[in-house]
Amino acid sequence: MYAAVVHALGQPPRYESVPEPVPAAGEVVVEVLAAALSPLVRSFASGGHYTGGSALPLVPGFDGVGRTADGDVVYVSGLEPPHGTMAERVAVPVAALMPVPAGLDPVAVAAVMNPASSAWIALRERAVVRAGASVLVLGATGNAGRAAVRLAVDQGASSVVAAGRDADALAAVAGLGAGRTVVLAGSDEEVAAAFGAAAADVDIVLDYLWGRPAELALDGILRHRADLARPLRWVQVGSAAGPDMTLPSAWLRKADVRLYGSGLGSIPGVRRAAALRELLARLPVLETGGAAVAVPLAEVGAAWSAPVRSGARLVFVPGGGAGADRSGWEAAGEREPV
Repeated sequence: MYAAVVHALGQPPRYESVPEPVPAAGEVVVEVLAAALSPLVRSFASGGHYTGGSALPLVPGFDGVGRTADGDVVYVSGLEPPHGTMAERVAVPVAALMPVPAGLDPVAVAAVMNPASSAWIALRERAVVRAGASVLVLGATGNAGRAAVRLAVDQGASSVVAAGRDADALAAVAGLGAGRTVVLAGSDEEVAAAFGAAAADVDIVLDYLWGRPAELALDGILRHRADLARPLRWVQVGSAAGPDMTLPSAWLRKADVRLYGSGLGSIPGVRRAAALRELLARLPVLETGGAAVAVPLAEVGAAWSAPVRSGARLVFVPGGGAGADRSGWEAAGEREPV
């Protein structure tokens, strides 16, 4: 069979022949219908993910949609190198198979599940959002941030504040339910003041940025918060703006700030699987504003580093090769903003 294969960390994979998967006890072989190229997948393929692991060669792909031998369309997640989902077939534990609701496009499901699951798990398991809560999404214009806005509303948030660099993209996010926005532009003082004006009394922050934007957001919130004893649950999900931030110790003493991380190791696997099944069941009634761009797996080498328009996500599908139509991704525009 054919697969995308990484031979050097940080380099695009090559489309080449590999051995057929041999299922172990408790596994089945699934025909892959769609596998998305997410930041998580790139991180694994570069050897830079915090879970470690850099065995080469490797087949990238953390999750995807496939078809079992019985014809069932399923979602699979949690596959890590060297045996990822960017292959024609993959061996998967039977317990990891999750049914995809009837009528959903496998490409669309593959595109949305990874970013939406980061938001869903952060809201359900770490922030424990309740009806009436107010939420700030820091980094709201990327795929995951948009999903976070939509899912916060879906879970009963009374108000959502969306923050990001791109003013036009933020305007679009407002259509998903964000009542207020903060543009990450201007001086540090101006940005902190904007957070103070728009988000001083939020209950939850879903942080996809970290770095300097997180510093300015927390500073602005604490300087303008009416009740510093009101709990602020800060859930750290991503670090698009940098891996580190300065956190003055006084900020943790002057207010009830509760820091949480949400990632692959933050909750037990059984709870993560249950959350993913819940999310799959919600997909038919959710609109997260993203767009899937289907790319033949044979084009993985060229598409891996290609620019992608804001809001889009590349999804590799079987087949392709010489003469494949590249119009959907080759001129797709800029990488998604945060």
